Amino acid sequence: MEGFVPSVVWATGFTVLGALLGISGLLLGVYFVPRLVDRFTPHIDEEMEILKGNQAVATYFGWIVGCTIIGISLIISASIIAGIHG
Repeated sequence: MEGFVPSVVWATGFTVLGALLGISGLLLGVYFVPRLVDRFTPHIDEEMEILKGNQAVATYFGWIVGCTIIGISLIISASIIAGIHG
């Protein structure tokens, strides 16, 4: 029982640390992905088109950004799980 408590504390600490790193990575992705899409489409001002009510651009931009964020989340979660389970 003596070795059980420290191992649970370490596992909890690594889980919390991994969660914090994952959240920060996801927030960085949410911040940079829309700007990256803007750079890849220099002739389209997505924000202005969405404000005008252009549903095609809104759908395109939403799908691209949403799928990229899901992809980043999957990569971060896989790396956290691999780090926890060694």
